[in-house]
Amino acid sequence: MRTWIGAALAVAMAFPAWSGVAQMGDDGLYKEPWMRDTFKDLREDLAEANAEGKRLVLFVEQRGCIYCHQMHEEVFSLPDVSEFIEENFFVVQINLHGDTEITDLDGESLSEKRATQKWRVLFTPNIIFLPEEVPEDSSAIEAAVAVMPGAFSKGTTLDMFTWVAEKRYELDNGEDFQRYHARRIQERDDGNTD
Repeated sequence: MRTWIGAALAVAMAFPAWSGVAQMGDDGLYKEPWMRDTFKDLREDLAEANAEGKRLVLFVEQRGCIYCHQMHEEVFSLPDVSEFIEENFFVVQINLHGDTEITDLDGESLSEKRATQKWRVLFTPNIIFLPEEVPEDSSAIEAAVAVMPGAFSKGTTLDMFTWVAEKRYELDNGEDFQRYHARRIQERDDGNTD
């Protein structure tokens, strides 16, 4: 009996407590509750996102990606980040090396790995933010209003998602994302915001 309890305790201690981290899918990618399981026809996904009043965003990830793990463990697991994404975005996950067929916004059908090559995605995570309206001949990367390549902290991530949700890329006020983010950092440092 003691041996069994000791072994169970050793196994439990060997794995970190990832209660806030998404579950691992069969494809080796983390699955957040707000990620959508779609047919990966991006025109259909865009229409559904628009119908829900949300923005379509593509999360390109890969199995074994330590930076993807970091984002899921340290950023996406935070309630305020998770809630903001769920309320404002329609998230479709793309496997950098996957074979699942995608129909790109321009109508081309190809595997996930071919699509990510077409979109010039070189590493993960890579988050591609799309507008509500996309010309018929534009691919996802051509239509993107912003791309977030890599793992970032909560502040940077939430600022990027907010900047896109508020359509600040359309504003002609001279405040691109870098200036917006710098202002938000200063506001947080001054205690004026979360």
